[in-house]
Amino acid sequence: MNKLVECVPNFSEGRDQSIIDAISKAIRDTPGCTLLDVDPGKSTNRTVYTFVGCPDSIVNGAINATKVAFKLIDMTKHHGEHPRMGALDVCPFVPVRNVTMEECVNCSKEFGKRISEEIGVPIFLYEEASTQSYRKQLKQIRQGEYEGLEEKLKEEKWKPDFGPAKFIPSYGASVTGARSFLIAYNVNILGTKEQAHRIALNVREAGRGDNEPGRLKFLKGIGWYVDEYNLAQVSMNLDNYRVTGVHTVFEECSKDARELNLGVAGSEIVGLVPLEAILMAADYYIAKENLFIIDESLKVRLAIERLGLSSCSFFDPKKRIIDYMVQEDLKVTQPLASMSVRGFVELLGSRTPAPGGGSASALIAAMGAGLGAMTGWMTFGKKKFESLDSIMRELLPPLDKAMRDLIPYIDADTNAFNDYIKAMGTPKGPQRDIAIDKALKQAINIPLSTMKISNTCWAPLLKMAQYGNMASKSDLEVGCKSLETGIWGAHRNVTINLLDCKDAQFVESTTKEANEILKNAQESLQKVLEILSNRKE
Repeated sequence: MNKLVECVPNFSEGRDQSIIDAISKAIRDTPGCTLLDVDPGKSTNRTVYTFVGCPDSIVNGAINATKVAFKLIDMTKHHGEHPRMGALDVCPFVPVRNVTMEECVNCSKEFGKRISEEIGVPIFLYEEASTQSYRKQLKQIRQGEYEGLEEKLKEEKWKPDFGPAKFIPSYGASVTGARSFLIAYNVNILGTKEQAHRIALNVREAGRGDNEPGRLKFLKGIGWYVDEYNLAQVSMNLDNYRVTGVHTVFEECSKDARELNLGVAGSEIVGLVPLEAILMAADYYIAKENLFIIDESLKVRLAIERLGLSSCSFFDPKKRIIDYMVQEDLKVTQPLASMSVRGFVELLGSRTPAPGGGSASALIAAMGAGLGAMTGWMTFGKKKFESLDSIMRELLPPLDKAMRDLIPYIDADTNAFNDYIKAMGTPKGPQRDIAIDKALKQAINIPLSTMKISNTCWAPLLKMAQYGNMASKSDLEVGCKSLETGIWGAHRNVTINLLDCKDAQFVESTTKEANEILKNAQESLQKVLEILSNRKE
């Protein structure tokens, strides 16, 4: 799946709808950016925007929005309840999918450098992007706010990371950086505000003070009463859900509630949540209850039910899980894999060099893994084979995963070929040689990856041959032969492309690895066929 970064810029305007809309338009008009939410506050005179995109697009979106703010917001006239220091007050970049924190740090630095150069404003780095402890937290940098900024910028220790150490009255200064995805999460307590706050003090990291810290890291929380719901809540912010997950918070709050003889009536997520956080919760309950669930939609449903996320209002995954709100269009990103079987086969047989053997090999291997998984499903859950359920629980996940992981390589192989042809067409010179080398290695690594993924199937397939439902014997045989054929075909693509590679060390190591995988595939296929042939039942 494509890389996805979230950007949550806070602009110092929450009352003038024309300015709010102009900033929204700047984000929407940026190619590759999807604006998810606009949350203005009149009392704070501040609007929080939430949009997502790939690393390059997200930076462009933030720059375009800030340029509009620079033109339209006048900080000399700004008043509001929320602390602030600039027209764009803070602009965090947050990893959502297939993106590291380091990449988001790079996004913030690129944004800071470019916007300071283009409009000449001071930019400070914070959180993960900052390397100085005294100016790492937002509250440290923003201390004194806009009104104290002019004097602050005169101090050497408050020299901006980007841009001039100069006070610009109409704009002020901005803070940018990278942080983890913040999840606003409330656990519903059938009790009083005081009881909910008591639980909050137990679980939040700060606890009751330095001498009595709470149990959970990266968690902030208080207790309050919500008249609208007629119940109390432990209201919390999860600053790093990978360390302290939603499910952990729910279980710990529930534990304390039970000790106080209080009822728990589910929970609620305020705003958006990453799919990963929901799947982490699902995996926890699957392990806890010894369930067997592979399908992602069922995992999401389990998490929603166990956490009681629809207790206050309906939790619609398509509108609340950020990954689903910006789901890539597979017809665009994976056009070959999205075709009908007839269409793909006819395209293979047409007068065009791609898709070719590499894409076909990926498809054949995916079908092989799929037939292996099918044999497992034809065994699992049947009363006749109930004694084999634990074995099928072990064998099905890796086969299902390999099947799904191989499908994108149908398009990836064709894309790699097209990129190589494009590199060959660039003007002669050093840059052309670099481009060709990079594209050629990619055209080698793609089919090699097809081989690697396929190779993970042999161990479960060998065991499947021993225990799988014999009514699916021929399906398993076809599946294993398909997998071996897919590996052989990918191997042919690797070796033919290695002939043009001038990196001797790369050629040697890749050849060795590819040959070992091919040998294992050929030997494993024979073992599977022998096992099935010797089985009598």
